[in-house]
This record gives sequence, C-alpha cells and structure tokens, in this order.
Amino acid sequence: MRLVAGFLLLNLTAFAQGQQHAAWSLQADPSSARAGATIHIRASVQIDSGWHLYSASSAAGIPASFQVSPATLVRVLQPAPKRAFDPVLDAEAETYEGSATFLLEVKLPADLAAGPQQLSVNVRYQTCNATMCVPGKWTGAVTVTIDPSASAAAPAIPPGYSEAKPPQPSSSSNPADQGLAAFLLVAFGFGLASIFTPCVFPMIPITMSYFLNRQSGGKGDGVVQAVVFCLGIIVLFSGLGLLATAVLGPVGVKQLGSNPWVNGFIAVLFIAFGLSLLGAFEITIPSSILTRLNQASGTGGFAGTLLMGLTFSLSSFACVGPFVGTLLAASVGGSRTRPIFGMLTFATGLALPFFLLALFPSYLKRMPRSGGWLARVKVVMGFIILAASLKYLASLDQVAQWGFLTRERFLAAWIVLFAMAGLYLLGFVRLEGIKPDENMGLGRLLTGMAFLVFALSLVPGMSGGKLGSLDAFVPAGAAESADASDGLVWMKDRYHEALDRARRENKLVFVDFTGYACTNCHWMRANMLARPEIAGVLKDFVLVELYTDGTDAASQANSKLQLDKFGTVAEPYYVILDPDEKLVAKFEGLTHDPAEFLAFLHKAQTPAAPAPAAGGDLPQVTKLEGGPLDTSALAGKVVVVNFWATWCVPCIGELPAFNKLHRDFAAQGVAVIGVSMDEDGATKVPGFLKRHPIDYTVALGSEAVNQKYNLEPLPVTLIYDRTGKQVKRFEGSLTEPELVAAVRQALGLG
Repeated sequence: MRLVAGFLLLNLTAFAQGQQHAAWSLQADPSSARAGATIHIRASVQIDSGWHLYSASSAAGIPASFQVSPATLVRVLQPAPKRAFDPVLDAEAETYEGSATFLLEVKLPADLAAGPQQLSVNVRYQTCNATMCVPGKWTGAVTVTIDPSASAAAPAIPPGYSEAKPPQPSSSSNPADQGLAAFLLVAFGFGLASIFTPCVFPMIPITMSYFLNRQSGGKGDGVVQAVVFCLGIIVLFSGLGLLATAVLGPVGVKQLGSNPWVNGFIAVLFIAFGLSLLGAFEITIPSSILTRLNQASGTGGFAGTLLMGLTFSLSSFACVGPFVGTLLAASVGGSRTRPIFGMLTFATGLALPFFLLALFPSYLKRMPRSGGWLARVKVVMGFIILAASLKYLASLDQVAQWGFLTRERFLAAWIVLFAMAGLYLLGFVRLEGIKPDENMGLGRLLTGMAFLVFALSLVPGMSGGKLGSLDAFVPAGAAESADASDGLVWMKDRYHEALDRARRENKLVFVDFTGYACTNCHWMRANMLARPEIAGVLKDFVLVELYTDGTDAASQANSKLQLDKFGTVAEPYYVILDPDEKLVAKFEGLTHDPAEFLAFLHKAQTPAAPAPAAGGDLPQVTKLEGGPLDTSALAGKVVVVNFWATWCVPCIGELPAFNKLHRDFAAQGVAVIGVSMDEDGATKVPGFLKRHPIDYTVALGSEAVNQKYNLEPLPVTLIYDRTGKQVKRFEGSLTEPELVAAVRQALGLG
C-alpha cells in the first residue's frame, strides 16, 4: 500500500512539474556538515523546450524566490542570466532556458542533533513561452547529515555565480522616503524664512561687508572667508541635531513622540518663545559666552571666521530658536537621522544668502533696508508660535486623557490667535512695529486679510465640521470615536470583545492601531476613513481602535499586542483579521490616495456565491473598486471573458485586440470583461492600467475562480453566447482574426 501511495505521489509531483514546465531537484553541498555551519543547497531546474524561467533578480515577470526551513537562508547565488529589455512589461527581463542551478547559501541551526536531517525548500517561480505564462510553486526536501567532525569551512562559490538581489519596486517610492523629503523641504524653507527675522536680516550686509572689504586679501579671499563663515552656521545647527540623536538614541525619537513630559516641555518652550517675540521679555545667550566667542573670532584666519559663524548663530537664537524648536519637535516620530538631516538642511537654508552674496556682492545694494517690517515679522511669528504650542498641549492633554483642551477650546484659541495676527497687521492691535500714523501697504493689507480669512475658516470645525489637512493637528471631537457623522461605530481598546462580536456576526475585524498624539492618525480618521466610498466598505467590518501611546494599562497592552503579533510600533497601522486572529491584510502609515486604501480593504473581500441563472455560467468575480460584479446586467449579450495577469507577457500582448473588439462590437451587444488573476490584483492592477489602458470592464479573480475554470497557464479566454452558455475556450494568446471570428460566430453572423 505504501508503495502504491509513493508511486502515486511521485506521478502527481511529476505531473505538477510538467504542467508548470519546470522540473526541480535539490542537492546538499557538502552532504555532511556541523550543526550551525553554512552549506549550499543546489536547486537545479530543467526547463521545457520553448519555455523560459525568470531569474531571482528579474525586474520583469515573477522572479524565482526560495524559502528554507528549519535553516536560515542567507542569500541566493545564481549564474549569469540572459538579459533583455521587455517593452511589454517596460522592465529588464532576466531569464534562463534549458536548465539552471541556483545556490542557496544556508546557515544550519546550531541545535540540530547528529545524524540525517531533512531541510524543506519552497520555490516560487514563473515560466513563459511565446503565447502563455504559468506561475509555479514547488516544495522539495534535501537530506543533510549532521556530523560534529565535519569540516567547518564554508563551501566554495563556483566561478560565474553572483548574489541575486531582489528587484526593487519602481511603481512608487517608499512612503518613509517621501516623508523625509517633505520634512527636509520644510527644514530648508524654515532656514530661508529665518533670514527675514529681526535678529538675522540686519546682520547680512554688515557681515558680508566685513568679508568683502578685508585688507588681507582680494575678493577671492573674501568669498572663501564667507564660505567658512557659512560652515560655522552649519556646524552649530548640525551639532544640535547630532546631540538630539545621541540623547534620544536609535529608537528614543520614536518612543518620545507621545511622551507627556516631552510634549509638555515643547509646549512650555514654544510659549516662552512666543511671548518673547511679542515683547514680554528677551531671550539671549549669556553675554560672557558671546564675548569669549567674539574675542576668539577676532584672532583671524579660518578658525576665527568659523567661530564668528558660531557667534552669529548663537546671537540670533532669539529669533531662530522657534524654527529650530519646531524642526526638532517634528523629528519626534521619525527615524534617528531626522534631527541631523533636518538641522543640516535648515542651516544650509540659513547660510545660503551669505554664500550667494559673497559670489554676487553687487546685490547687497539691492537688498531692502531694515525697518518696521522686521518688527512686524517678529510679532506675527509670536502669534504663530503660540498657536503651535497648543498642538503640543493638546497632545499632552490627550495622552494624559484630561479632556481639558477639547476640540472646541483648541479651535477657539487658534481663531483668536490668528485673528489677532490679522488685526495687528491691519492696525487694530497696537504692538511694536506699527505706528498710529503709518500708511498701510498693499502687502500688509493682503497678509492681514489672509490671517482673518484663515481664522474664520476654522469656525465650522467647532461644530464638528471637517477641516481637511488641519484635522491632523486638531483634537478629535467627542463623537469621532463612537457614532461619528460617517456612521461608523468604533470599539475603543476592546480587542477581544471585537473578536467575539466578529464570531457572532460572521464578520472580519478591522483594527486601527492609533495614538492620541499621532497627527497622521488624526488625518487618516478625518480625511480617509470618513470618505463615503471607504466608510461604506468599513461598515461591513467590526471596527476597533487600539491606542498605543497613552499612559494607561490599556495603551501598554495594545502596544505589546502590536509589537508581539505584528512586529512593529508604527502609527497609524491597520490590520484586517478573521475571528480566529489570522491576518488577512495590513496597511502601514498614511496615504493620500483613496484608491490605495480601498485596494487594501478589498484584499479582505471574497467573491459572492454564484448568482442564479440570469448571468448564466459567467464567472463570479469582484469589481476593481470592490463588491461582486453584477453579471445579471449581461443577460442577452455575447460575453468575452479574458483571464490575464500583470506578469503575463502574452496576456499584455493581447490587450490591444480586446480593446479593438470592445470598440467595434459593443454596439452589437458584445461585452468584454478582463479578469486579473494576480495574487494582489487590487494593489497591482490600478497602477498597471495607467501604463496599459484597458477600455472595457476590469475585474479581479480568485483562487476559487482559478480552480473552477482551470486557468493555468494564462491567458485563457472564454466566449459565452446570448443565453449565457460557454461556446468557445481559448488557451494561450489569440490573434485578432481568431478572436473576431469566434465572436461573430457567437453573434450568429457566421
């Protein structure tokens, strides 16, 4: 009986590999090794004639990938593949024909017992020929003898082999990189804005005249000295960023983002800066420090000029400090490099005019003179800094769950502060910088009006109105975590109760790992999850929000759950689970693209049960935007269903013919449906359609559809007559005449 079972298993394996046009075999090199040693597993593949297999580093198709257990796969080595640009996939294709051998560099577990041990190898790959493609999966085992006396030397790498680097995605950049780029752009803008403060602007012509009129050298020497002066500015502020990184450590910046003490300190610091700018008092560096630095800078040479740059930076700190504090505060929640890069970019923006004016000194005469406008900039900055301090007070209030700084009080304070800035510029509030008899310029008038318009635009938010991107910085309303205006009902910090409810209602669970002090979380809740098309999908889930940044026991338990189960502490972080806590889909971070978030939600949706006869035997598939495709609307039509995938080159080659068929025969009662069989079609297909437009209906298939219609290899095209009966099946790519002839026959046109 065992012999028969083994024979059947062998034949089934051979059949499966034949269907996938690749036959795999494994061999350990060396065959015996010590526990904990590094060995090579030779994964050899024989490829059917006329077919090719994609390498482990191919940017086109599905690259070969491997998993080894219970050992650790260190890297994959491969021989040089055949390289050619694929214009259909718009990527570099790397393929093998005939045969190929991959070397899997594997580190054995240190606790393996002596004797024969089996290692399991899982392979995922793709084979294609000129007319069709087949995604393949294969699992095999290889035996390694664990011998304590075996040589510890690592096996040699044969000539011609190199490490296979997985292809990098090119469709979209990393969100973290996008976030860093935006942060650095803001930092550079802050540096440029700091130039127009009362502490910096008047010093520009004085400082540059000193460099350009030096008697010890010519103009070139003045330029060099100005560059060194700029380096002094950059060194100081970059040092602040380095100090912040050293103090906070590699993960401290992330962890301190919601710390109530940190938010409280930043709020107090901003309030002090704001009141100082409004004239309540003056923040200065101790004169003894500035005197010593000034004396050192007068010694001459590059060292003296460098110290002069440091002295200038410290003496201007009363005006520059709010920008620096804002940037360091914005670094909280980012990577450990943000403070360094932020300060470096800020200092570059601040030093830029000194460098440019050293190159083009004639522009010194064209600079506007110092005057009352600098004092007005200082006062307006004071109001803005006080408004910014409320953001950190709100974070402190939410994390501590005091409930004092509510949305209404927060917005009332913002409205007053920004209105005061506008009224000040219009001359209704008497502070430094505006004389009673001074004429109002057009720029001042427009700026004052802009502040008043902004203040008035905040009023609807006090009664629950949406404020767009500003909702990320404003506390959530009292109803936003319960019965919100979008109709969504959230369970707060009740993870296990949500699972129980999901079991009773036979639903999936949508988990939102969020934070009281997380601005991106607030933005997503107000501007993404509340969108009608997304809220409509979320209503089908059991919704639970788990706060991870509070000081209470629930937040600590939620944070531990997120780290233990999902290996991350990111905020926001969304997961979809079934009632048994099995992960269905996950989404990390903020997105401004509703289609991207909908694609994540649609991963959890399964096609509906087959509809009755109105649609005949048509495949039951899912619409690209979610929900089952209504096949009843196709009754009485000839329907052409083309099963394809974004990785299938022959499939893509057919698309122009199907587009033309749709244009030519739609008026005669022919409907064309393209069904993507990608494993992650909801995410991949929208981007693919931007590069390869499809004029007809596009839907998403499933494994159930794959099994029912036997869709390997792709492409497969089915044609149904007006009664819903399948009258034709094509496997492999079609020519346009073949397709048109089959459709005309189904229409009864001969």
